[in-house]
Amino acid sequence: MDFGRLITAMVTPFDEQGKINWQETSNLIDDLIEEQKSDSLVVCGTTGESPTLSDEEKLELFSFAVEHAKGRCKIIAGTGSNNTEHSIHLTREAEKRGVDGVLLVVPYYNKPSQEGMYRHFEAIARSTSLPVILYNVPGRTAAGLSAETTLRLARIPNVVATKECASLEQVTLIASGAPEHFKVYSGDDSVTLPAIAVGAYGIVSVASHLIGSSMKDMIQAYLNGEVAEAAKLHQKLFPVFKGLFECPHPLPNPSALKYALNLRGRFVGGVRLPLIDPNESEAAFIRDLVASLKA
Repeated sequence: MDFGRLITAMVTPFDEQGKINWQETSNLIDDLIEEQKSDSLVVCGTTGESPTLSDEEKLELFSFAVEHAKGRCKIIAGTGSNNTEHSIHLTREAEKRGVDGVLLVVPYYNKPSQEGMYRHFEAIARSTSLPVILYNVPGRTAAGLSAETTLRLARIPNVVATKECASLEQVTLIASGAPEHFKVYSGDDSVTLPAIAVGAYGIVSVASHLIGSSMKDMIQAYLNGEVAEAAKLHQKLFPVFKGLFECPHPLPNPSALKYALNLRGRFVGGVRLPLIDPNESEAAFIRDLVASLKA
């Protein structure tokens, strides 16, 4: 299964009552595929506010995305948690709904050992025929998946990729030691190009909601050997990569992104507590950032 070079971790659109806005979800899926050139979409990942979605909402979103995409892109379900049995249950239910793969985050808060993490991912992978993408994001989970454990997991046939948010060193170690079928994706927009330069296959992106087509051009330029052109595009896009997370100080994802999308006419609503919408100074920064995209 090839999920492509550009995977978008999709936000979940909400209405004014904080319920899922299905019309805007369909509009957003169309835009991400047709305008932003996403090869695959992660539904109910952290950017989709998975911690505040019920299982029922997640399963509805999986079914809806599969139905609406109609094969135009791959649908990857976020089914990971810090409860192995619950992740197995959600993964099996997602498989019944026709998704193309699952994204499994490193168990958060309970801080398992490397052996515990290996057994967690192994148990989920063995419970499904779906391709599995690991998700290592130590800044959010407190525990990090080592390169060694990742490579050990890569020997399981349906563990096909990792979304890596640790370091370029980790990307290098995994990419250089992985079996041929296993791909490394950056999980940090700002290092998309450097990560690909050291062996990553692509990016699981947040910024691609706004600049996906340009990101695709940057990746293709590098793959075509047009390194200087790729670097120019990286430099041009860099303020957006950083601005969506540091506006002008760190703001939890997807608060800034949702505000930016609303400004661009994609009415995805606000975020659910405990996240909050940008304050006035943050909103002013995002308005300037969005205005710069038109320049």
